[in-house]
Amino acid sequence: MKLVVGLGNPGRRYHATRHNIGFAVADEVARRLDAEFEHGRANALTARARRSAEPLLVVKPLTMMNLSGEAVQGLAHFYKVDAPDILVVADDVNLPLGRLRLRGRGSAGGHNGFKSIIGCLGTEEFPRARVGVGRGDPRRDLADHVLAKFDDDERSEVTDAIARAADAVETFLAEGIEAAMNRYNRAEEPSS
Repeated sequence: MKLVVGLGNPGRRYHATRHNIGFAVADEVARRLDAEFEHGRANALTARARRSAEPLLVVKPLTMMNLSGEAVQGLAHFYKVDAPDILVVADDVNLPLGRLRLRGRGSAGGHNGFKSIIGCLGTEEFPRARVGVGRGDPRRDLADHVLAKFDDDERSEVTDAIARAADAVETFLAEGIEAAMNRYNRAEEPSS
């Protein structure tokens, strides 16, 4: 079994914010797999699907971002999923809007969701997909920036980034993290 975990904060207040782009990617992956979210174990929404013969669980923790590890650990323990089979998707303010960066392992890099998951799993050895949400105005408080909704002029780029991130998740599921990294870590070529 594989877990695809989209990070975000639950509740209407946080819907469609920069910090919840992981939820948006999870929604797109579930839509493509024709899987419905339901309240599952470990305080998370889960959507069950199959990719080839392997079962898959798409997950949106219902904890706040900084406690995401509790849900991930609970599901990984219950379903006996090893860390390399858990792909976590989250926002990244250090990447330009819409840019993807996938890694097979790594530090939290200042992201509280990753910090929680690393702490709960006891390892950094799980794949992750970071979706750039930009830093915004450096004079603006970073928390205010990530908890804000995207501007109207960013929406098309965000929609494209969510689709590309879902494509990267599908590549991870079919071919592994190395193939996904090779295909999606490149900067997008400008259209001519």
